[in-house]
Amino acid sequence: MTTCIIAEKPSVARDIARIVGANSRQDGYMEGNGYLVTWAMGHLIALAMPETYGFSAYKAEELPIRPNPFQLVVRQVRKDKEYISDPAALKQLKVIRSCFDKADRIIVATDAGREGELIFRWIYAHLGCRKPFYRLWISSLTDKAIREGMANLKSGNHYDSLYYSAKARSEADWLVGINASRALSIARRGGYSLGRVQTPTLTMVCRRYIENRDFSSVPYWKLSALMEKEGVSLKAIGITDYESEASAQTALATLRSQSRLKVESVTRRVDEHGRIKVTHTSPPLLYDLTALQKEANRRHGFSADKTLSIAQSLYEKKITTYPRTGSRYISEDVFEEVPALLHKIGKPLSNPLNRHSVDNAKITDHHAIIPTGETPSGLLADEAILYNMVVTRFIEAFSPDSEEERMQVLFTDGTNTFTWKACRQISLGWKAVQKEVKSDDEEELLATLPNLTEGELLPLLNAEITEHKTKSKPLYTEATLLSAMENAGKEVEDAESKKAMAECGIGTPATRANIIETLILRDYIRRDRKSIIPTEKGLAVYEIVKDKKIANAEMTGSWELALAAIEAGQMPAEKFAKGINSYVGTICEELLALSPQVQKSYPTYRCPKCGQQSVGIYAKVAKCRNEGCDFHVFREICGTLLTEDNIRDLITTGRTPVLNGLTSKAGKKFNARLVLNEEYTTSFVFENKKGKQRGR
Repeated sequence: MTTCIIAEKPSVARDIARIVGANSRQDGYMEGNGYLVTWAMGHLIALAMPETYGFSAYKAEELPIRPNPFQLVVRQVRKDKEYISDPAALKQLKVIRSCFDKADRIIVATDAGREGELIFRWIYAHLGCRKPFYRLWISSLTDKAIREGMANLKSGNHYDSLYYSAKARSEADWLVGINASRALSIARRGGYSLGRVQTPTLTMVCRRYIENRDFSSVPYWKLSALMEKEGVSLKAIGITDYESEASAQTALATLRSQSRLKVESVTRRVDEHGRIKVTHTSPPLLYDLTALQKEANRRHGFSADKTLSIAQSLYEKKITTYPRTGSRYISEDVFEEVPALLHKIGKPLSNPLNRHSVDNAKITDHHAIIPTGETPSGLLADEAILYNMVVTRFIEAFSPDSEEERMQVLFTDGTNTFTWKACRQISLGWKAVQKEVKSDDEEELLATLPNLTEGELLPLLNAEITEHKTKSKPLYTEATLLSAMENAGKEVEDAESKKAMAECGIGTPATRANIIETLILRDYIRRDRKSIIPTEKGLAVYEIVKDKKIANAEMTGSWELALAAIEAGQMPAEKFAKGINSYVGTICEELLALSPQVQKSYPTYRCPKCGQQSVGIYAKVAKCRNEGCDFHVFREICGTLLTEDNIRDLITTGRTPVLNGLTSKAGKKFNARLVLNEEYTTSFVFENKKGKQRGR
């Protein structure tokens, strides 16, 4: 029997081929021992664009475009003024078809997740293959994991629900992105890009920026009282905020007139026998992708995209597990391997190990990101940083709880109430791993806690007022933006609400970094030191769509919840598709209604070629109306629709401003100016570069 194994990329295929004994290298695959091992090079197949269905022009009456069924095409690249099938993709698909034809069965070894499943299923469908297939589902690429996975293959239909969810998500993104972008472009006669997830994310960034920009800080004053007990200095802070300095001074005078303060209450955890009760603080949970991205951004300034890229590299180097996970827990069977893993990384812990990060019910497709126990070698500096973060968290997670004794005391002068909080560290536990002992901003860390009893009077040693200012919510960093995306933009504090919202955030751990990068590439948001802020272009789009359904983060979060239900086999994909189709109709109506009531009259411009006042701007082209002149400029350039202002600048000054997010023939993104040449054709000029791309 001949078995074809298809991996997602060549490096993984080589590892699997070595293990199964397929050692003969061929063009596009490996062969031997009854196996053909080939690879996909990412998404070789994609959903066809509107032009395939006959929707080339942007026409309001044709919206919404709802393909039924959706057509699959080979990955497209741009050549001259049109898109063609990627020659590299065609070549590899030919190899895959040949391998499938020769095989009796197929083993799917693409990444064990939503996108990996979709990559294979689309190839399988496009090639019209009917061979039985089985799934290799593993969380790390070590030889041991691959061998165990090969010994525990599951029938391909076991993952049908995952495929239905991936397919539904992809088609929903197409429907919302294509229709919303076209509707707004028609309504506002420009080039706009909207998306199911990117537009709510842009909305969150813009709202926070405007809130921060327009915030007016207001001063307020607070009282503090200094006392002492058993040699411990107690600085208690008044709970009242005074709106004026005068009222604070009056309260201060009242306080200073008192020589003593009374202990109103003492909150100190004790058991039924009056013995001090210790507070146990659990270690932080293991990392999922989003938690790792947030921490790497806070500590090292890594972008979410950079962290994902490094985590993927560590996975492919076999030293950490699968990165695109949404779980911060491991299962019981993985927990059994933890002592051996700790020993391998040189940090054995005494039993019993902490079980805070162990919960079978909280595992999604994959468990949390953990080290595999393989010895790292040849790591780049940033890879070493991220690997050490994963290892450190792994050690912390299975270390004992830290133990503290806490107390909170309320004092009164008869008029005002003051609060004092303190903590005594009994055992460091997991905090000893990084030797970081931090106390709450309002909580003093003391070697011993004083004995205070209710009704006790303490002499007042000093009193003062301090001035403070109200603060706006800070601008988003990538870390806080990822948190906002997890919670669908809701300000969530308590753990239960956070848990509920995390299940219906916008995007997924695997896609959030790409969403942020896409918005940056399209010049809708930008990095400003550590902050993420909107550009003028992003703010302009926000002002247009801010009250529309396309911008609603909670609604997008509810779609994510529905997609998760499809994946879990709890909702038919058809029900989701019906909802999305209705939603697309609504957003098209909303956006098309933004068209001005009176049709705008477009000026004509002087033709740079024939000199006549005869250049008009149309939906797809700007061209000279003079019969003997052939001057024209297509409005869609490298995937970007030129605005009227862009066309005007090009015709009148010979150049546009820098156009962001253009797509090259190879599918790469770039930024450049469009300039008018002496032959009245156009070409690109790159900033800080002397060379020009060839004329268009």
